[in-house]
Amino acid sequence: MDFPRPLTRPGDDPYAFSFSGLKTAAARWVEKYRAQGLDLSVADGAAALREAVADVLTRKALAACKAYGVKTLIVVGGVAANSRVRGLAEQRCAAAGVELRVPPMTLCTDSGAMIAAVGDLLVRSGAEPAPLDVSIDPSAPLEYASLTPLSALPARAA
Repeated sequence: MDFPRPLTRPGDDPYAFSFSGLKTAAARWVEKYRAQGLDLSVADGAAALREAVADVLTRKALAACKAYGVKTLIVVGGVAANSRVRGLAEQRCAAAGVELRVPPMTLCTDSGAMIAAVGDLLVRSGAEPAPLDVSIDPSAPLEYASLTPLSALPARAA
């Protein structure tokens, strides 16, 4: 089985990622098997999904390296713990003459877990919770997190 490679058609942003179409393809695959009364091979489906994601991630990363003259690709975070992503990145980097840097597995943690750990530190330091209507900014730099209780900070102008 082969799942689609999202955002890889001509005219697509060469560096954008979106896997919602891939999730839809996986859902349709499951529906097809169930409608036909066939047994699902969860392992085959998971392997096909992993291959599609690893292919797109590494292909686009190497395309960006080539386009911008980058000589070293660094793969970090939870995705760096995926053996297929590591293997495909290693293979493609070697073929392209790009150095691959990947931290040891013990340092390849999920970003969500890292954010939760920062949240734990904030709570333990006595930081007050954000109001329920706080706006969400997923690209906010982490250096704005403070381990100083809000009551100890000087008032800021709005």
